[in-house]
Amino acid sequence: MTKGILGTKVGMTQIFTEIGELIPVTVIEAEPNVVLQVKTNETDGYEAVQLGFQSKREILANKPAKGHVAKAKATPKRFIKEFKDVELGEYEVGQEITVDVFQAGDIVNVTGTTKGKGYQGVIKRHGQARGPMSHGSRYHRRPGSMGPVDPNRVFKNKKLAGQMGGDRVTIQNLEVVRVDPEKNVILIKGNVPGSKKSLVQIQQSAKAAK
Repeated sequence: MTKGILGTKVGMTQIFTEIGELIPVTVIEAEPNVVLQVKTNETDGYEAVQLGFQSKREILANKPAKGHVAKAKATPKRFIKEFKDVELGEYEVGQEITVDVFQAGDIVNVTGTTKGKGYQGVIKRHGQARGPMSHGSRYHRRPGSMGPVDPNRVFKNKKLAGQMGGDRVTIQNLEVVRVDPEKNVILIKGNVPGSKKSLVQIQQSAKAAK
């Protein structure tokens, strides 16, 4: 069954193994998450556990939000996410989920929002090649052909300039290198999507389990 936790990306660093191997890792700080709701097939039509992460001031929450977290005897939360395919018997409303649900060697999927790059051209956005930069080319960083003449329109999914980044992305099958319950920190091998201080969702990998 899947297990997961919400946290914030601190940044990247590197650690050395006992044999001197250097491993680049992403540091994720995950304060204790609170179980706000346990959803079942009978009441909600599907099974899931709803976790709240990072408290916010009371004045920033409306009355329904305050009433929702009051059932778990918790303060209003800035982030609320659901985890499906979990063992419901292991969770109860008000329970705290800490980083020690994971241990070194676990394989996880990490979901985050990529850095926003603004409006970019096709070379940076899609990796297209540019034309000659001299000798009267007049074709340097343009998107290329818009397609055949006959349809009199540009087909959908044509790779053009536009907004780049700011997408929700999941990186699969990353290894947990180290877990520090005292500092509420998880070290994950490699990089994960998102800027510093952004929300990330760590979930046990279903593919690796198979």
